[in-house]
Amino acid sequence: MNTIFIDGQEGTTGLQIADRLQGRSDLELLSIDPDKRKDTNERQKLLNSADVAILCLPDAAARQAVELVTNPHTRIIDSSTAHRTAEGWVYGLPEIKGQRDMIRDATRLSNPGCYATGFILLVRPLVDAGIIPADYPVVTNAITGYSGGGKPMIAAYRNIQAERKEEIACRPKNLDLVHKHLPEMTKMTGLANTPHFVPIVGDFYKGILAFVPIVPQLLHMPVAPEDIHQELFEYYRDELFVEVMPMNSEAQFEDGFLAPTGCNDTNRVEIFVFGNDERILVVSRLDNLGKGASGAAVQNMNIMLGLDEATGLPGVKHQQ
Repeated sequence: MNTIFIDGQEGTTGLQIADRLQGRSDLELLSIDPDKRKDTNERQKLLNSADVAILCLPDAAARQAVELVTNPHTRIIDSSTAHRTAEGWVYGLPEIKGQRDMIRDATRLSNPGCYATGFILLVRPLVDAGIIPADYPVVTNAITGYSGGGKPMIAAYRNIQAERKEEIACRPKNLDLVHKHLPEMTKMTGLANTPHFVPIVGDFYKGILAFVPIVPQLLHMPVAPEDIHQELFEYYRDELFVEVMPMNSEAQFEDGFLAPTGCNDTNRVEIFVFGNDERILVVSRLDNLGKGASGAAVQNMNIMLGLDEATGLPGVKHQQ
């Protein structure tokens, strides 16, 4: 039986991963005495006892935890940003062509960021197909629930005074245009230049919509929305968790609005294509705590251990 240790289980992502692993008969979840969570010796013992150690820690602490692992048989999944573009680490987005085989053989794996997941799944297939040139000036924005900011932001939103509710309903952030997900977003799409990215936090707990507008006149070939849709559909045809929704899906939206919460509590990503001959918009929807964090970690762990990829993960896509 494979043994799993979550270092940082008390955090938002760690708790979600533990919840997804509870009750699984094919795994043994190693636990640490709550009084010893910061005991380096105890953590080191558990890290080196595990077949897979999942790190749910801030970047600096994740780097320190990696240094504690001396057992060559312990495989690491790091959910922080510390190793997402680091040499020797595999990026854990199996839906990108070629990544699944690398994940299966990985000893050091970096779990993707939530924004990055939604963005890369939209852009990488189109860059690979030559539809989006590598030097295209990509602009993207996204709206997400406040759980993406971890415990401090969750507490801030839940304790906000009623009279400030409208003030915090929709707040852009990172207006210096620097974001910790940008390096992986650039590297894993094959873009030559860093995307222009503005995230927006809304007054809801979880869920993400990521948007990428495409201007056909700036492309190197004639492209219609139907071409984009077909390329994405074919790319993800055989994937369990990525579903390219039918064209004109907006007819199914409640009052014409696309809700960011539609994939919550699943490991599914839904992709939408909208537009006309002059303007095209591609959109992804996912749960930032699911496929954007804990669900991705469990999916990657399953692959690394040679298990059924969907074990313990709700939200396998509909048949197409």
